[in-house]
Amino acid sequence: MSIFGLFVVYILIWWVTLFAVLPFGVVGQNEKGEFVKGSDPGAPTESKIKKKVIITTVIATVIWIAVSLIIANDLLSWDIIADFLNIDKLTES
Repeated sequence: MSIFGLFVVYILIWWVTLFAVLPFGVVGQNEKGEFVKGSDPGAPTESKIKKKVIITTVIATVIWIAVSLIIANDLLSWDIIADFLNIDKLTES
């Protein structure tokens, strides 16, 4: 895989991980009892976005390393996936 391909895979993993990490530790204004006029009662009181970006980066890097090793060592191929799903292979005979 090219360096650009590895970069794209990392960015995709990072964004998916960010959306998985964002809801953790969110305390809404209605839960804390502190309301800001004009805002939604469920809006978070503190976003802690810097902490979540750091956590996302660590988790995404670990996942990316695992995926990169799987791709680089040919541990997963379309033939393996086809066998697992019981799909006829589309190779020439």
